[in-house]
Amino acid sequence: MKYAGRLAAVTLVGALSLAACGTDNNSATTDASSASAAAPSAGSDAGVSGTINAAGSSAQANAIDEWKKGFQQANSGVSVNYQPSGSGAGVQAFIQGTVAFAGSDSALKDDKGEPAQADARCKTGKAINIPMVTGPVAVVYNLPGVEGLQLSPKTIGGIFDSKITKWDDAAIKADNPDAKLPSTPIQAFHRSDESGTSDNFTKFLSKTADWAYEPAKAWPAEAKGQGAKGSDGIAQSVKSIPGAISYVELSYAENSSLTKAKVANGSGEFVELTPESAAKTVEAAEVAGQGNDLKLNIDYATKAAGAYPIVLVTYEITCEKGLAPADAKLVKSFLTYTASDEGQQALTGLGYAPLPATVLAKVRTAVEAIS
Repeated sequence: MKYAGRLAAVTLVGALSLAACGTDNNSATTDASSASAAAPSAGSDAGVSGTINAAGSSAQANAIDEWKKGFQQANSGVSVNYQPSGSGAGVQAFIQGTVAFAGSDSALKDDKGEPAQADARCKTGKAINIPMVTGPVAVVYNLPGVEGLQLSPKTIGGIFDSKITKWDDAAIKADNPDAKLPSTPIQAFHRSDESGTSDNFTKFLSKTADWAYEPAKAWPAEAKGQGAKGSDGIAQSVKSIPGAISYVELSYAENSSLTKAKVANGSGEFVELTPESAAKTVEAAEVAGQGNDLKLNIDYATKAAGAYPIVLVTYEITCEKGLAPADAKLVKSFLTYTASDEGQQALTGLGYAPLPATVLAKVRTAVEAIS
């Protein structure tokens, strides 16, 4: 059955300031006798011990770190080893069988053959995309003396396609008629590693701007610009270089105290990134996967009043069935915690948003099916 439904935004409002499988045994070790599938209030799962190896999205690294604290405190015999190597690297590690689950800021890509490769990794079951947290993407810049910068999608596309090269370009002036803009050269930074954040950002550009390149985790070489590895690398580059601009998850923007631009949505309204504005875009998303595969479709060109348009959902990718027994017990236990009320609420103040209740119910059903 294919799910399609508008996601309730009410659980997001006021919450944004809160914010890889197979039959081998090299991705996790355990002597667990059982693992609870119910959403625990305290994250405790008696008898579980061992190591969960996972890798992927740097966008969700701060969330994983927070979840690790709560889960390992309640389960002292468990160690969660998550490497924030980037979404692309995480998916490949999952397919190759070196991790029990992958964190990714985009679902498995059909055009790259990833679903079939991941299914082969699972051997006796299907790989599933499980959304676990919402991470809005901020357009951040370093331009001393300029506050409240407004950028239309077309202007953003021109900047990142190296067609707009100075901050006093006519296009930026048109978006900011009352601003005093310097002639400082623009230093546009993109992710140098394969990134789900880049995938979502280029999806936004392809839907809303004059962007000639296919959306992808790898930044198009033709667009040029300067590369920085990981979300930390992007944040550090923007913070240290006057004239810099980039895209990064809100949690990193806030942790690094970066200045965020207002972005125009499909109706031309310039919108500040806030809990309410992000919630309005997530509200229009659809659950498009089949069964327990919960891939989401986001409307980047939303015309909803007050909606901030650049929002990503970050996934945990694992096997519904086909994990080695040791892996299955640990992954199921950990994801049960991350999908619990406590796990979702643990992200308060980190720049993430919890999942809407309608999606969270499906996520818990998907986690319950892991075996």
